Amino acid sequence: MSKQTIAIIAGGKSPEHEVSLISAFNIAEAVDKSKFNTLIIGVSKVGIWYEIPIEEYSSTCKIGSEESHKELVLQPFSKPAILHKDNLNQGISPDVIFPIIHGINGEDGSLQGILTHLGLPYVGPNTLGSAIGMDKDITKKLATLAGVKVVPSATAYKGDDIPYDRIIDELGLPLFIKPVNMGSALGVEKVELADNLKSALNRAFQFDRKVLIEKAIVGREVETAILGNRVLKITGVGEIVIDDDFYTYENKYENDKAKVVIPAQNLSDKSVKLIQEMALKTYRAAELSGMSRVDFFYVSDDEIYLNEVNTLPGFTNISMYPKLWVEKGFSFTDLITELARLAIEEA
Repeated sequence: MSKQTIAIIAGGKSPEHEVSLISAFNIAEAVDKSKFNTLIIGVSKVGIWYEIPIEEYSSTCKIGSEESHKELVLQPFSKPAILHKDNLNQGISPDVIFPIIHGINGEDGSLQGILTHLGLPYVGPNTLGSAIGMDKDITKKLATLAGVKVVPSATAYKGDDIPYDRIIDELGLPLFIKPVNMGSALGVEKVELADNLKSALNRAFQFDRKVLIEKAIVGREVETAILGNRVLKITGVGEIVIDDDFYTYENKYENDKAKVVIPAQNLSDKSVKLIQEMALKTYRAAELSGMSRVDFFYVSDDEIYLNEVNTLPGFTNISMYPKLWVEKGFSFTDLITELARLAIEEA
């Protein structure tokens, strides 16, 4: 059987550019070399696409900085659909794309729409599922309709007249402020005092025009992982143990204040089953496919709240999604192979 070609798209204009580079490096290392040839497509911080020789790619790659990084252009409905800018008679024709660009313009449906337009199978949810999963507000509304308990919240739009006093009366203090369409806890802030709510919202509006104002839930941060299109597989439950107020970007990637514990300790079988059931309901309600990580706050066996979904979770060395599958006996390499198969199945 001849090898297929998997192209990993990394980088992008998102603030999570560097995290994407690390994820892409780990995926490239884990690809089953007996089944796939691997290509790297790097997207620079200004949005230009490049083909990067696999032997030159690293987790600290400066996309487009080398002469060997060939600039690419896209041509829908052609074979190949991804062409070299300096020679439009040449290009690349991957069998499947692994888009591991986190955050805005990567997992919000925009990149998925481009890949759909190019006629290329890709890992992860489709355009609709990606857009829903990225929007924490819409995800929570759909999950609620599916019978999943969510963290009580209000939604604020940039430029609107925001009823600060009413929000505080309804949700109490403290509150968490979250840009709706950001990942990796970017822009998330805890508000302890009523006088600080307006300034915290203004800072969040620098990231997004729509912001969630959530009731602060004092509980454990637990997560599970789902794999599949229509037939779904789900892992056990892992936990993020935080030596801080909450799980910030810095805690995730820049210091040692967060630890991944798999499986989560001292969770009853009842709670694990409930978390899995709620995760599957959320996955289906949000029109997800391929993969997603689903995150919850655990307060007690009878009080578990959906936090959010992550449709293109990290694949760094500390990332929960691949670690949960490894704990279930699914190697990193097997996971990449299965994700590629699901992408081709769904195309």
